[in-house]
Amino acid sequence: MAEHPDQNETSQPTRWLTSDEREAWLSVVRVAARLPAMLDAQLERDANLNFFEYTVLAMLSEQPARTLGMSRLAAVTSASLSRLSNVVKRLERRGYLRRQPDPDDGRCTQAVLTDAGMAKVVETAPGHVAAARQFIIDAVTPTQLRQLRAANDRILRRIDPEATTRPPEIHPGQP
Repeated sequence: MAEHPDQNETSQPTRWLTSDEREAWLSVVRVAARLPAMLDAQLERDANLNFFEYTVLAMLSEQPARTLGMSRLAAVTSASLSRLSNVVKRLERRGYLRRQPDPDDGRCTQAVLTDAGMAKVVETAPGHVAAARQFIIDAVTPTQLRQLRAANDRILRRIDPEATTRPPEIHPGQP
C-alpha cells in the first residue's frame, strides 16, 4: 500500500514549512553553499590554499606542540580520514606539516605543523580574518552576532550532539 504523500514513516502528518520557515531555511542553504566558495576564493588568491587546507593548518596552530591525532583532526574539520589524508599529503609535500606515529599509541598517526606551516598560518590569517569580518562579522550587529552564535550552537547540538566538530580549546600563550 502506497504511503500518503503528506505522511512520513511514523504515520505523522508532514509538518510543511510556513512561508517564513521556508525563507529562513533557504537563507541557511544559500549561506552554506556560498560561504565556502567565497572563503576558498580569498584563500586561493591570497595564500594558494583552499579553505579546508587552511582550516587544517589553523587547527594545528592552536594546539600544544602544534599536534593533533589524525582522527581528531578529521573530526574537528568535518572530514573523512580519507579526505584528510589526501590533504595532509599535499600539505606535507609543501612542507607545512608532517606526520608521525602517536607516541602513546603507535597504531595512530599525528599531524604536526612545521615551522613553515606556522609561518604560512601567520602570513595567511590576516586576510582570512578580513574575509570573516567582511562576509559575517561586520555584516551584522553585535547583538545579531550573539544571536547567530546562539542559533548555531542550538543547531549544532542537534546535528553534532557529541560535539565532535568542536575545535580543541585554544591554549594560552599559543598564537
